[in-house]
Amino acid sequence: MVHFVGAGSGAVDLITVRGMKLLREADLVIYAGSLVNPALLSYCREGVMTYDSSLLTLDQVITIIKEFENSKPYGVNIVRLHTGDPSIYGAIKEQMLELDRLGIKYDICPGVTAAFGAAASLGIEYTLPGVSQSLVITREEGKTAVPSKETISDFARHGCSMAIYLSMGLIDKLVVHLLEGGYTADTPAAIVYKATWEDEKSIIATVGTLSAAAEKLGIKKTAVILVGNAVSPGSNIEKSKLYSADFSTGFRMANTDD
Repeated sequence: MVHFVGAGSGAVDLITVRGMKLLREADLVIYAGSLVNPALLSYCREGVMTYDSSLLTLDQVITIIKEFENSKPYGVNIVRLHTGDPSIYGAIKEQMLELDRLGIKYDICPGVTAAFGAAASLGIEYTLPGVSQSLVITREEGKTAVPSKETISDFARHGCSMAIYLSMGLIDKLVVHLLEGGYTADTPAAIVYKATWEDEKSIIATVGTLSAAAEKLGIKKTAVILVGNAVSPGSNIEKSKLYSADFSTGFRMANTDD
């Protein structure tokens, strides 16, 4: 059995309880060494077999899983440890298709993705009433193509909150596309490097100063870029209806007293 486990955004204690339990029960762990905090392996039993997938191809990963499964006919627990949440840029579908072909069972354990770790670190609410009610998670086009209707410029036209992954090395290009799409140069933005790790770095900027902010931080990878007015909304915000005294919910009646 293969368990695809989200390692969380970085901090060792931000893995889910289920993910931690699966690591403790694992006979084999294949982890994304380029991004996963190696301290998470401390949850594993002594002597567990581990492989760093940043040094491997897809075929090599599947071969390791297949051979380990075949060598243990009584059943094994294999953890495929991905950074953040496996469903976000985790390249898990291609692995699952191969496991389907081999008849190897698997499941998925979700995790905290970097956008949410970054929001927690900066105290951001992406979906503020009157500011933004949508969050787009996307990336700038690089070696991996982006569908024609999913460009940065297309998403920027909505003016919503954006969390942009895997784009630090393309930040100048990114800024051009954000501006082309309709964000103004003074639209709030932020860069969070290694969100929730002990060596996290962050900076609040604007779309127009993103490149300078990246240079100031001295980073070119392992960061998420946040864009939108929700990044710095100020203190005079519209309150939600959820806790408003004059708004009824399925659990509480509105207060109609004058």
